Amino acid sequence: MNKCIPIAAICFAALSTSLLAAEFKVEEATIPAVEQAFRDHRLTCHDLVKTYLDRIAAYDKQGPKLNAILTLNQHALAEADARDAAFAKTGAVGPLHCVPVVLKDNYNTGDLPTTGGSQSLEGAQPSRDAFVVAELRKAGVVVLGKTNMHEFALSGTTASSLGGQTLNPYDLTRTPGGSSGGTGAAVAANLALAGTGSDTVNSIRSPASANALVGVRPTHGLVSVDGIMPVTSTQDAIGPLARHVVDAAAMLEVMAAADPAYPETGRHPHPNYVSSLNADALKGKRIGVLRVMFGSKPEHQQVNAVMDRALAAITKAGATLVDLDVPELDADRLNAQNDVQKYEYKSVMDPYLAAIPNAPNKTVDAIYASGRFHHPSLDAFLKSAAAIKDGLSEADYKVRLERDAQTIEVLKKAIHENRLEAIVYPLQKRLVVSLSELSQADRNGILASVTGFPAITVSAGFSEPTATAPLGLPVGMDILGEPWSEAELLSLAYSFEQATQFRRPPESTPPLASEN
Repeated sequence: MNKCIPIAAICFAALSTSLLAAEFKVEEATIPAVEQAFRDHRLTCHDLVKTYLDRIAAYDKQGPKLNAILTLNQHALAEADARDAAFAKTGAVGPLHCVPVVLKDNYNTGDLPTTGGSQSLEGAQPSRDAFVVAELRKAGVVVLGKTNMHEFALSGTTASSLGGQTLNPYDLTRTPGGSSGGTGAAVAANLALAGTGSDTVNSIRSPASANALVGVRPTHGLVSVDGIMPVTSTQDAIGPLARHVVDAAAMLEVMAAADPAYPETGRHPHPNYVSSLNADALKGKRIGVLRVMFGSKPEHQQVNAVMDRALAAITKAGATLVDLDVPELDADRLNAQNDVQKYEYKSVMDPYLAAIPNAPNKTVDAIYASGRFHHPSLDAFLKSAAAIKDGLSEADYKVRLERDAQTIEVLKKAIHENRLEAIVYPLQKRLVVSLSELSQADRNGILASVTGFPAITVSAGFSEPTATAPLGLPVGMDILGEPWSEAELLSLAYSFEQATQFRRPPESTPPLASEN
């Protein structure tokens, strides 16, 4: 006789693994739902990981050919079996027990190559995991693989010499944003439960905007960048990409562990981000609307229309909107006058490369000389960076850092004088670009990157449907706040998400027959 186990007033018989897995729907699943399914014995780690691997097989190099995955972890199922064995003995191994994730290919992994998407680093194998990768694994995740990215995280359309062009699952004629576009496309298409990205200017939040996801750029210094292929020391940050705010909060909770190698990560204890979420968080709050971040040209009107509806939803949720007129915070101005990438690139990238035992090229100069990179989008930057001998001594570099300090004061003043909980604006003034364009124009992410303030991108809705975008194109809204306010920002994002429910899965990657 089958033993019957009462769970939540339902009696589950000892069914076969495949039948148990069939009761759980993977598409759009959340981390809390997955963890509850494990506790209820409705799901095994093996079956969950197998379902995601099946979806990758069906949709990444076949079907719509998203081309989001650069390297698969051939041991993922074996790791899943180990999680199941551990669960049978002692329960969940950690707060992210068997959460199948994908990692951007600039996160060092001791068991998989880390190439930044570049032929110039093909086969480069770090000797150990990045700090956050080690923390995620301790928390229980199963790494499904590494994702394609815009090469070296230096542009925003996710094209690389090693991985090619990644497609947007909502419109296969457009890019997925970037540079973390491989992670963005994979998570949006339900090829993984969550993923990681890096953000020097826009690179977590651009794919979040383009793929109806939640992307978190934390306060500069909250999350360790040890073992992350760098671009700058001033502007780099890393964080999660997820379909739901609760998942982003759960990922950030683990990623924000204190790293002794980066003392600042331990100076600001953070609350439990998941338990801090409040569906009524917008009620009674004052939210600034940064009007200088909205475009006025014809190509901006579709984003503006989506944002108008999003702002109306914020008001309906009980918040008071405050229009801000702060021309000093214009993204075009900040990109032109504050960005320091080319000055700092050699100073951070050369030491990183030197620490990779088998890196085919050990310096930025050598990478440029090799010619093995995505020339259309990277040639101008790499040529400029290679020509700079000592960027940190350049007069213009020092002036840009002074402007950063001034920008921080302007932003603080806008928040404090208007008594704001947060500031919102479209992450991109225009829709994500077509595959024929080499860069994503009109992005606003620079404000968080040059100030170090945290910002969370959430889905603000979709543009009007077209022949190639049957649901319309996703539009993302940034929610920016003061340093170390991640718990409050996540709660505001959660409140907005719960009030609007804008997130929809793409039609190009429907559930497989085995999922129904």
